[in-house]
Amino acid sequence: MESPLINISFGNFVSSQRVIAIVSPESAPIKRLISEAKESGRLIDATYGRRTRAVIIMDSNHVVLSAIQPETVANRFGAPRDGA
Repeated sequence: MESPLINISFGNFVSSQRVIAIVSPESAPIKRLISEAKESGRLIDATYGRRTRAVIIMDSNHVVLSAIQPETVANRFGAPRDGA
């Protein structure tokens, strides 16, 4: 079965079936979540040095950082893919 991939910026993709939440990084609990994920080796930084604008929480307990807005990532779940 095909697992649709979602572009999270700069040619990086995540499996849409594995995403639990897409949140903004400003709150203290999310900052703590990022810090804990970094310490335990579960953090994936896909920002390419840019400001983190979205935090994607995966069902594998990984935390993915993206440089695009959470709304933009969420909108890509419903967007048709090229050639589909």
